[in-house]
Amino acid sequence: MREQLLPGNDPDHAPTLFALPAPVAPETLSVPTPDQPVWTLHKARLIQRYLFLFLMITRHGTYVDGFSGPQEPEDPDSWSAKLVLELEPKWIRRFHLFERSRGQLARLHALKASLPPSDERFVEIYAGDFNERVLDFVEGAAIGENEATFCLLDQWTFECQWATLRALAHKKTGRYKIELFYFLANSWLDRALAGVKRPALVEAWWGRSDWQQLRGMPGPLRAHRFADRMRRELGYLSVKPWAIYERERGGRTMYYMIHATDHPKAPLQMRRAYGDVIDVPEQGEQLDLELWAVGNPKRDGTSGHES
Repeated sequence: MREQLLPGNDPDHAPTLFALPAPVAPETLSVPTPDQPVWTLHKARLIQRYLFLFLMITRHGTYVDGFSGPQEPEDPDSWSAKLVLELEPKWIRRFHLFERSRGQLARLHALKASLPPSDERFVEIYAGDFNERVLDFVEGAAIGENEATFCLLDQWTFECQWATLRALAHKKTGRYKIELFYFLANSWLDRALAGVKRPALVEAWWGRSDWQQLRGMPGPLRAHRFADRMRRELGYLSVKPWAIYERERGGRTMYYMIHATDHPKAPLQMRRAYGDVIDVPEQGEQLDLELWAVGNPKRDGTSGHES
């Protein structure tokens, strides 16, 4: 038989020294979460902000996007091609947008169709793998030697082949090569490298057979290994990695955006754009990247720091 609780023995009705407030219902207010990963938004806005600052210098340009479909289709504000098309003033006059996915191609055509009839800029959409089409593009595209040209390579891990970078770097023979924005995955790259089932895919991405050296390598070192190769093998005067973080104020480094350029004013404009978009303390990993570059000279004996 259950013991009958008397008023004085019931713990829920025990006398208290002071009167207790009336109970309240559990809190139901939820904390909102971002509609899309912060790093995806930061990637797109960094490119948009940099192009705005750099166009203040050149006042002209051509934009090439090798993998141009949105990575977060439900959030158009994180779509680089869309943000660059919307950039004001409209000094970028030619757009070359590549994509192999049918669904993404449909989004690109819808984006182009949304432009007003008065918009006289040249927007060309190419169906197919950018790695396979890049040679025909660089041989046939009417890009002037003195025209500022920017190429975004926002790949899915191993998507962009090293031969593609080489073709882009060699398109121009004058003073300035095509400027590259190359996104190198970081936070999951070790897992991806450990689980490789098609070594030829990674070898084409790295451009050599010794890609196993990248496994377990610290992120900043790996980013600078890529940057050093772009500088030495592709001939760019300035190549700098910029960390793209998991959260607004830091967290894990999800990507490195490796910026390759020959223009003497470009690194400063990228630094300004990065400070405008990426809200992290100066003592974060980006400073570590720069200190690493200063302390590890290039093979030609000069400092690896580019700014």
